[in-house]
Amino acid sequence: MRLTDEEKAMLAGEAGPARQWAIKHQIAVGDFFDAPDFVPVGQAHIMADTESLGEAGVVWLEELAQLPAADRKVRIPTITDPRGLDFDSYKRLKQTDTMAGLEARAIAAFEALGVLMTNTCINYQTILPPVKGEHLAMGDTGVVIYSNSVAGARSNFEGGPSALSAGLTGRTPRYGYHLDAHRAGTRLFELKHQPRDFADWGALGGIVGKATNSYWGVPVVTGLSAVPNSDELKHFGAALASFGSVALFHMPGVTPEAPLLTDAFQGRAIPPATPVTKADFDAFYAGYAAKGDKVDVVVFAAPQLSLVEMGQVADLLDGRRINAETSLIVTTSPEIKFAADRMGLTGRIETAGGIVASGVCFYQSYAREMAEANGWSRLLTNSAKLVNIIAGYGYKPTLASMQKCIDSAVAGRVL
Repeated sequence: MRLTDEEKAMLAGEAGPARQWAIKHQIAVGDFFDAPDFVPVGQAHIMADTESLGEAGVVWLEELAQLPAADRKVRIPTITDPRGLDFDSYKRLKQTDTMAGLEARAIAAFEALGVLMTNTCINYQTILPPVKGEHLAMGDTGVVIYSNSVAGARSNFEGGPSALSAGLTGRTPRYGYHLDAHRAGTRLFELKHQPRDFADWGALGGIVGKATNSYWGVPVVTGLSAVPNSDELKHFGAALASFGSVALFHMPGVTPEAPLLTDAFQGRAIPPATPVTKADFDAFYAGYAAKGDKVDVVVFAAPQLSLVEMGQVADLLDGRRINAETSLIVTTSPEIKFAADRMGLTGRIETAGGIVASGVCFYQSYAREMAEANGWSRLLTNSAKLVNIIAGYGYKPTLASMQKCIDSAVAGRVL
């Protein structure tokens, strides 16, 4: 890779051991992807929940945190993905004090590095939203696909060490979605059935994701009868990234790099359209069907809920009570949790028997251990991303609309 004088100085250790480690790591990544050089980035977003970090990862962060302040502080705004637990709710979820202790140590180390503990996967809805053309180093796949597609910013999927490296150096290797050449559409999908709710938008993401099935694939979606809102695009993108490892999509007339269909393909030949029909949606839901089964836990997470979604959950629960044998968990960002507390939404949800957890996302929160401690098996959610992930933690997942999730939580069985 071509290095600037500043980058050569970091590599030589002149900016301290933390930045020396960071630039070495980034050069290794850049060499692997044939990156010609680095590109400056405006933000970094770190996925570093304690379940993934483990004791060894936290010790490593603590070692960095012991360096002199000038050597260890990040250079650009650097934020975090959801944490491993919420200190205010972890005991109700039967998470342990050992988990909480590891979390507290990780937080202290990140804070010493100058990282902002935002603890969210919906930072684009709450904190310094990306802008078109801005280069970023984002970790969470849902954050990356929303930033790339809806905001028109530029980021690859960055692993935890790579995102932290970007925070320390202020740059990332110039490859993949930082380059115009990789941002052209590769597949065309035409909607023949319109999504009606967030679960449908997630199902669409799953359908298109499984069909695309490539990090380098860029699906283009046409046939929309109305412009989707931020939450609908959030659910679509999160599922698309989860089912297909996709980092960018275009919707002509909606997303900023595709005013027209020809723009989505950068003037290249437009491929034949793959129709997405009601039968495709029905088949997707059928893969997770469990009508009549006892519901152990209903989860609204992956991605965290916006304030609008929090209001919708509260409205659906008003005057009702969750079944005594069913748990209901709602996760959101700390900023949204504060607003939900202030507006009375948290109280309304918890009066009905739910738990509102701040700064976490269910599958990053020791999900298997929670299942074992609480006796959970059947999980119901309106997040297609979560149903794709959570079976790996020992759950039996079912996808349904928010309305049906709430109704089932009250009934105690899948309706």
